[in-house]
Amino acid sequence: MTSRNNKPIIEVKGLSKEYRIGMDRTYKRFTESFTNAVCHPIRTLRENAQPKDTFWALKDINFEVERGEVLGIIGRNGAGKSTLLKILSRITYPTEGEIVMRGRVGSLLEVGTGFHPELTGRENIYFNGAILGMKKKEIDDKFDEIIKFSGVEKFLDTPVKRYSSGMNVRLAFSVAAHLDPEILLVDEVLAVGDAEFQKKCLGKMGEVASEGRTVLFVSHNMGAVRKLCYRGILLSGGQTVYQGSIEDAIDKYVSGISTSVAHRVTYDIDPIKPISILEVEVESPGKHYGEAWDISDPITLTIKYHVKFDIKGVNISVALSREGVVLFRTWDIDDNIDLLRLRKAGNYSARISLPQNVLNSGIYTIYIAAGQPGIGAIIQYPDCLIFELDNLKNDSSQKSYSRGGIFRFPIKWETQRSDKLGRSYD
Repeated sequence: MTSRNNKPIIEVKGLSKEYRIGMDRTYKRFTESFTNAVCHPIRTLRENAQPKDTFWALKDINFEVERGEVLGIIGRNGAGKSTLLKILSRITYPTEGEIVMRGRVGSLLEVGTGFHPELTGRENIYFNGAILGMKKKEIDDKFDEIIKFSGVEKFLDTPVKRYSSGMNVRLAFSVAAHLDPEILLVDEVLAVGDAEFQKKCLGKMGEVASEGRTVLFVSHNMGAVRKLCYRGILLSGGQTVYQGSIEDAIDKYVSGISTSVAHRVTYDIDPIKPISILEVEVESPGKHYGEAWDISDPITLTIKYHVKFDIKGVNISVALSREGVVLFRTWDIDDNIDLLRLRKAGNYSARISLPQNVLNSGIYTIYIAAGQPGIGAIIQYPDCLIFELDNLKNDSSQKSYSRGGIFRFPIKWETQRSDKLGRSYD
């Protein structure tokens, strides 16, 4: 008889998830549905007979994960990464297929996953532990480590509904990582934390993996994925494009981006949030969309957004990345602090210019977010725009720039021949 420890800790076979779109989102009680059917039978029949639009968020996904393995799951927005982790976490159920999980699962899929907003940080730690099936003594033994790692000691007895998004994710990750799950599922939530905390989280996930536990890691940060994972799965359109070494998965992901360059995206107004991104466009004067731009071409980024009501303390931020590594981040309040004090309701258009002859050839992605200091991102769009740079002109004026790496800084060399004593030959 085969031992349980010799079997893969996760087996996914023929996994598919179908969603219906365009449906009435209001939920009715049985009595209301019954009354409508009796009083308006023809209308009810027509409504039920109408074809429902559907789409497959995942289609025929198959893979296995061994114990102690760190698996990176990558792909563009809408590829099905988060849906896959939600199914593995049993938040939602598959339409087709089979999943076998041979271990206790801890998941961190979005800020505050599994937290009750009315409970304090302390109560939520025990609440999460109970959900994972841990005894109170086990949680007590880990409690001090959780608090120390999260850094929210002063707010431990404050309801988490008053936590900022950064505080929420710090505590949520600390709970998920320290309560000894055999399988840890981590989505892109680490992007909410600051750089120092992200570094701590990556270190902790590496430590968890070294202890023989299993990690499934979803991220747009290719640097973090490359550092942490040995094997990867690339998803596109809900299907598996590639699974194998993480280096090959990243290479295929990056090369795929270049064939789907997007220079303008539009979004709808969010009826709930105080600020909404409406349109983001990157352009180079006189250049066509879908083609590579030269490293010396002027590039501008335009962001149009809507402010629902007069509000203080909000900002728009832009980050430029290459292969998931953030090269720089800038905020609109850097040049106008008055926007932080008060931003009146209405529509806005902001425009920035990217530096010329600084970035080397490659594929670059733009991240857009709106947020508030101390609270974090209100709305964010990672990898919302993509553009490609190339050294098309390659004229003599650019030959003094360094050839490798991401940046093209002007470097001056001075070389002279000298003997072992340091004397130079003129």
